Amino acid sequence: MKRMIEVLLVDDHAVVREGYRRLLESTGRILVSGEAQDGEAAYRLFCERRFDVVVMDITLPDVSGLEVLRRLRVRSPEVRALMFSMHEDEVFPARAMQLGAMGYVTKSSAPEVLVEAVCAVAQGRRFLADEIGVALTRSRPAREFGEELNAREFEILRLLVHGRSLGEIAGMLHLSPKTVSNYQTGLREKLGAANDFQLMRLALAHGLVTLPAGTAGEGP
Repeated sequence: MKRMIEVLLVDDHAVVREGYRRLLESTGRILVSGEAQDGEAAYRLFCERRFDVVVMDITLPDVSGLEVLRRLRVRSPEVRALMFSMHEDEVFPARAMQLGAMGYVTKSSAPEVLVEAVCAVAQGRRFLADEIGVALTRSRPAREFGEELNAREFEILRLLVHGRSLGEIAGMLHLSPKTVSNYQTGLREKLGAANDFQLMRLALAHGLVTLPAGTAGEGP
């Protein structure tokens, strides 16, 4: 009998996880053997047991799915991660693939697309939803701003734009406040921002970071 594909499903909404679990398990080929509602829980579960595929949302209540992916790759470079998100613009899938994700689908994709993606990633094949493939072929200049940022810088920038204090960011990323402050200064220099206000405006204007749901139009 062929072994089931074991999945770790990471999303902060229980209803969403339930829906995706039912969808994946209805195939008879996939078993959701672990669920997590935030990045820290996802990392702990991953360290405790083996999963064939990690299916993870990018937008999580603590650290982002991109930061979790970075941590997972440090621990297990061979991890097979499939990112799924509401974000369709190219910056997020581009970052995910740079960090080592093997696939990216959007929450607006047809149900069968997620199933196909999980099966492909489990077999070691890359998978991009059609709309993501289109986004990634957009003109190169639209993606140049901020491409020199590394994964840690990108995550700190995201948390700053989301209104997190230096102390909060330090705790979430297991860094000292001084280190986070140094990153903040480096971000201003790399992105050509005169101050923190301008840093956040530039990040939003160039699509490096998006505001949390419900705060659109309330940027700095």
